[in-house]
Amino acid sequence: MSVSLTKGQRVSLTKSTGQALTSVRMGLGWDAVKKKGLFGGLKSQTIDLDASCLLFDASGTLVDQVWFQQLRSSDGSIQHTGDNLTGDGDGDDESIMVDLTRVPAHVQTLVFTVNSFTGQDFSQIENAFCRVVDETTGAETARYDLTGSGRHNAQVMAKVTRDGSGWAMTAIGAPASGRTFRDLLPAIGQHL
Repeated sequence: MSVSLTKGQRVSLTKSTGQALTSVRMGLGWDAVKKKGLFGGLKSQTIDLDASCLLFDASGTLVDQVWFQQLRSSDGSIQHTGDNLTGDGDGDDESIMVDLTRVPAHVQTLVFTVNSFTGQDFSQIENAFCRVVDETTGAETARYDLTGSGRHNAQVMAKVTRDGSGWAMTAIGAPASGRTFRDLLPAIGQHL
């Protein structure tokens, strides 16, 4: 059963049996708002949102990153499936696979961000969401709808932190500005 998260809500990443999840996919989906054309019809636009996963140690130091220019973490535990330049299609437009059993012990927090590389703001985006899927079963575990369209062109979506012997996800949903994850680091620091 999937949990629909609200901003600030935290959920343990466990299976319905109570066992800790071992392999998850963070999916990002979105649609571009259709604009009115010259003769009143609706015109499609393309928006390039980018999902990133940033790995932080206990002191809050960035130790690795996975994004469209680096599709794999240096240890191989996290893999980006590739860049979607348009948001076309249903379901996850970009996905980041995480083998939680292989994330190095010194990594305490994974932060997931989304930004508009082409600079469009969230007022031009609709139906945006991020979700966690148990890769062993394909079941959606948690979902966070990215609400609050506005003039920002990025968002700190969620973080996954070590929680005893397992992991927990917290929905953040903090608006930010920047074309890549590097521009978002000051905003991310507030949520570590």
